[in-house]
Amino acid sequence: MAPNPAIMQAVERLGYRVTVGDVASQAGLNVELASAGLLALASDAGGHMQVAESGDIVYLFPRNFRDILRNKYLRLQLQEWWRKIWSVLFYIIRISFGILLIASIALIYITILVIIMSANSDRDSGDRGSDFGGGFFYFPNLFWYFSPNYDTYYPERQQERRQSDLNFLEAVFSFLFGDGNPNANLEKRRWRTIAAVIRNNKGAVVAEQIAPYLDDIGETYQQEYEDYMLPVLTRFNGQPKVSPEGQIVYYFPDLQVSAAKKRDRSISPYLEELPWRFSAASSGQILLSAGLGVVNIVGALILGSLLRDGTAAAVLGGLVAFAQGIYWLLLAYGIGFLGIPLVRYFWIQWRNRKITERNRTRQARARVLASADTQLQQKIAYAGQFAAEKIVGKEDLVYSTETDLLEQEVERSDQIDAEWQKRLEEGSRE
Repeated sequence: MAPNPAIMQAVERLGYRVTVGDVASQAGLNVELASAGLLALASDAGGHMQVAESGDIVYLFPRNFRDILRNKYLRLQLQEWWRKIWSVLFYIIRISFGILLIASIALIYITILVIIMSANSDRDSGDRGSDFGGGFFYFPNLFWYFSPNYDTYYPERQQERRQSDLNFLEAVFSFLFGDGNPNANLEKRRWRTIAAVIRNNKGAVVAEQIAPYLDDIGETYQQEYEDYMLPVLTRFNGQPKVSPEGQIVYYFPDLQVSAAKKRDRSISPYLEELPWRFSAASSGQILLSAGLGVVNIVGALILGSLLRDGTAAAVLGGLVAFAQGIYWLLLAYGIGFLGIPLVRYFWIQWRNRKITERNRTRQARARVLASADTQLQQKIAYAGQFAAEKIVGKEDLVYSTETDLLEQEVERSDQIDAEWQKRLEEGSRE
């Protein structure tokens, strides 16, 4: 089984010498999963276990452990190759929508021009364009967006372009489909933050300190039983303790042990979800994309009126016949190009209202903690009795799979005894 990527990243960020609690808090993983994953990673990557007198275990990894794993697992090699290939493929997919838009517009309007020019050449000046609708044809001049002087006449666009890191083709994809879920890693952020809160409080907390980072903790009467803490206890192997006043506090022995001294992490007072953005493109790029979408669908409607009876395609053939053959595809693309962003806009508004409500709820819980009453302060003080921080340094080790320290001590003791025995014998001879 290939090693867990989250554990590998945590080991690298923590300096290649870690405890189970270090990895669980860094990656926000279940303690049991982190323990099993570290053991498997140490076995596969040539890592070592260091055991302290207290029985705590520290894992030491070589800095090139990824190279060791890459040579050992074909799956890891394939994953890295696929990651590179997919980045190229996905970029091609992103820009393809902009290319298709330009190709659709070009095909539609070139076909319209061919039909009109053909009608004009075949009819008298008085009758020109009447059969194919040339009299009502108007070519929208929105291609000024591509003019070299576009930024000269509209200097505000220069600022918008600098604010967006997307080129035009990327902006079209962003206009259509957005830029992904801003909260895709919300669960990872949630558990990492909860672990950091526990760590900052030296492994002992009360439920009110964790509540601002959770969702759906129940109604007010249900919150009194603190059932919402059960997933936290399960994930980080915590233990509840009851104070003499009947209040419950929680401490987490595994998160109290670390391989090195670390500063407290800066933590937001509550878990804040990020609002969805319609697009990362600048307002100018969005306007350009929408404008070209209008040009595309208007052109498709005009082309449909010219191709309605099929006469033009039958007479002219070639490009006109091809355009008629895929006309419904062109029209569907034009409708979808404007319809998808419109639907997505209203969906984002609804989604952001839900996000705002959840953020406000979690923020309200954080305010309760910030303005703790006497009872809550007593509860936090009682939790402090279980707070502890244990740093496993090299001086605390009694055994290592890299070097057996006990054997070293025995050998050193035997050498000292032999040396003193030798000196005593020499003294007796004298």
